[in-house]
Amino acid sequence: MVLIIGAGVGGGIVGMELAKANISVTIIEKGPFCDVKDSYKYYDKVDDYLDLSKTICVGGSSVVAAGNGVRILEKELANYGVDISKELDEVEKLINIHEMDDSHFGEGTKKFINSSKSIGLPVVKMPKFIREEDCTQCGKCAWGCPNNAKWSSQDFVKIAIENGAKLLDNTEVTKIIQEKGFVKGVEVKSLDNSTKFIESDTVILAAGAVDSAIILQNSNIKAGEKLWMDPFVTVGGVLKDINYNTEVTMNALIIGKNFVLTPHYSVLLNENINENMITNIDNENLKVDKIKDKDILSIMVKIPDDNHGKIINGEIIKENSIKDIRFIAEGAATAGAILVEAGVDPKTIVSTHLRGAHPGGTAPIDAIVDKNLETEYKGLFVSDASVIPEAPGAPPILAILALAKRLSKYLIEKYN
Repeated sequence: MVLIIGAGVGGGIVGMELAKANISVTIIEKGPFCDVKDSYKYYDKVDDYLDLSKTICVGGSSVVAAGNGVRILEKELANYGVDISKELDEVEKLINIHEMDDSHFGEGTKKFINSSKSIGLPVVKMPKFIREEDCTQCGKCAWGCPNNAKWSSQDFVKIAIENGAKLLDNTEVTKIIQEKGFVKGVEVKSLDNSTKFIESDTVILAAGAVDSAIILQNSNIKAGEKLWMDPFVTVGGVLKDINYNTEVTMNALIIGKNFVLTPHYSVLLNENINENMITNIDNENLKVDKIKDKDILSIMVKIPDDNHGKIINGEIIKENSIKDIRFIAEGAATAGAILVEAGVDPKTIVSTHLRGAHPGGTAPIDAIVDKNLETEYKGLFVSDASVIPEAPGAPPILAILALAKRLSKYLIEKYN
């Protein structure tokens, strides 16, 4: 039996592929199997000072992803002797990566595209895994799609179950059990805090870069020392009745040398904009109408990170470098220029605080895992963003899927 720890992007596809190949599979997930529309309830508060976007449920963070399918890291991984070009082609077809129809581009996104072109910036449509026929353009991608209009790893987990795989949700794996360098199984903890041992000589760890590192550390593997994540801010201002908050988010993209830009609405902007406007008023008797969500046009600024973070005793230690601040400032200035060109009142432009997304690098190829994603313990593999050695500065979903697809082929051949 193969044990898969985690039902997110890296675990779901392996479970599906192995189950379809008639290999006995059990998927263990820390969170519940919830409806996609309820997945916002399972955002994980990682740290008091670090605002990191991740969810704990079947499907992992894919259920609250914006549906972006950017092809990345092909050349970088090839430098490590890992070729995923064929697997990238396969997963693009598998989850139907495409540019959305013009009918699903709202006024805010159109202004982003036209204003970017107007000031000479190279803008393209974002590749997506959203089905137009099911998408009502409600702007709730990051909360869990109420219409289940986009692919998520839940789709693969369901197929795995249909093909005989077992799912243990609400069950936390605490460590890997090994003997003389060979995997024997895992220790798990249930909701009632009882622990038990599940036996297996093949374990695939796909709990995400943070939790996978903690499990590896609990199992005496020195992971978690090269953490990266993609720092980002959202910059926005007032453009009355633009209604961008109800559009398909991140439906266009600018790839710069040091940053990427994409239209993105954040609820954090509303309060900041209102406070900024009040601060700019000289006349105390002047009444200002409260700015509403529908009046905000905003842009995400995301930068590639360095591998300077660590996970120590279950805590994330992460600092931003001077380079990070410079790249964020450069991207924010460019975003501001686009917003002004689009008609946003420059006096209202503000930014969110710095946040983080897409953590990875905690069990990198050529350090913690080999080219087949196997650790020093025979039979223990890692299949999530942990193994990616360099920060992409963009959503790594396609790269994770391709790496997991490649691992599936290796395991199927090994079992056969």
